[in-house]
Amino acid sequence: MASRTFTLKRPGVGERIGKPLHVRIWEHRVLYLFLLPCVVSLLVFSYFPMYGATIAFRDYSFRLGILRSPWVGFRHFEAFFGHFMFMDVFRNTVVISALRLIFVHPAPIILALMLNELRLHRFKRIVQSFSYLPNFVSWVVVISIMTIVFTPHGGIVNNFRSYFGLPPLFFMGEARFFYPFLILSDIWKNVGWGTIIYLSALTSINQELYESAALDGAGRLRMCWHVSLPSIKMTIGILLILSMANILNVGFEQVFLMQQPANMHISEVFSTFVLRIGLAQGRFELATAAGLFQSTVTLIMLLGVNAFSKRFFEVSIF
Repeated sequence: MASRTFTLKRPGVGERIGKPLHVRIWEHRVLYLFLLPCVVSLLVFSYFPMYGATIAFRDYSFRLGILRSPWVGFRHFEAFFGHFMFMDVFRNTVVISALRLIFVHPAPIILALMLNELRLHRFKRIVQSFSYLPNFVSWVVVISIMTIVFTPHGGIVNNFRSYFGLPPLFFMGEARFFYPFLILSDIWKNVGWGTIIYLSALTSINQELYESAALDGAGRLRMCWHVSLPSIKMTIGILLILSMANILNVGFEQVFLMQQPANMHISEVFSTFVLRIGLAQGRFELATAAGLFQSTVTLIMLLGVNAFSKRFFEVSIF
């Protein structure tokens, strides 16, 4: 009895591409089913509410609703630009964003490079664990601890000052301490979490590069500068772009909790301004206009940083 030989033929690239879209979706329907909750949540919570942004161009009324409220053009933007707090809000947002970019963004890189140079692995793990534990503490708890420590009424710092005959200071209420406390607390809370990404990038560096640098007489500092940093520059560029996408939000929760009447002139930013104008005063049109202006400036900055990263870090997201 003659035997038959069966040959399995894999479809070519042209055959796979030539299939209609609905056929390919049906073939991979299980994978698309897993993707469906993410798509639905994105549409419901991100894209559908975008129509509410038209409030900035309408004379909004609860009775008429968004769809039936009359259009007023750019009147609310003119009111926002003419608001007595506009320049302060704009300046404070830019200053805080610049301080975060200068001090907060490089902090995880520096800590990751320092941990990468440690040879005591147990000590390295302990430092890394203690550095990223604050990330799990909410800003409400962090600011509460800072208030207790620095309060002029029985705080640890002011009690220590009293031993030397120094008068108590209201650190959390004085404007001159706002920016230092804001940046230092942000670094303390988030530096460890960002270090994880950079450490994983450092561990993927080929060790032969370090050996070649050592043969050329390079010390540990030169190895960090000429081997470690160039090897993780793509990671630095990507995280810089991602952080820039949220840079003008300047950590709403942290800033809002640290605000005091004495530092309001340097702590009021776009996100807190929108909250006070929109919810406290019920001026939803003006708050929406401020939010749209903030988003527009963020988009411009994101495009600029993406071009900068593409030129100097050789990486971009589009």
